[in-house]
Amino acid sequence: MPLYESVLIARNDVSQAQVEALVTEIETLLTQDGGSIEKREFWGLRSLAYRIKKNRKGHYVLLGLNARPDQIRELERQLSLNEDVLRVLTLRVDAIDENPSPVMSRKSDDRGDRGPRGGAGGKPAGRFDSGRGGSRRDNDREEYRAREHDGVEAEAE
Repeated sequence: MPLYESVLIARNDVSQAQVEALVTEIETLLTQDGGSIEKREFWGLRSLAYRIKKNRKGHYVLLGLNARPDQIRELERQLSLNEDVLRVLTLRVDAIDENPSPVMSRKSDDRGDRGPRGGAGGKPAGRFDSGRGGSRRDNDREEYRAREHDGVEAEAE
């Protein structure tokens, strides 16, 4: 049977348990006719790139499916009727990768890299300063004062 990867986004106001129940419904639908779920990853509640049906966040789930094309069509039809599912994308693949997806591996790499406020830490290098101590403008003022002061002493002599 062909292999597929499917990513679905569930509404943010459903619980994680309801999302898992949705995945078990998908599994029962596929196993009735000999299909199976080879891989499942719950990516958690993530922000959407744009609003979908008035939602700004959604529960993401990646599924590796082993099923016939007619089963996939029926699965997509069932998911499109479910009001808890915002979007579904299913692609045919040559092989289902057993390693964690890039989303999961990036999520584990990000932990601990952030500063105390959750940002990337530190100020990015660039030409813009905050205007506090050591800015170019302050250095120019000090240089001007020094020149002005030297000029006053030169005239007095």
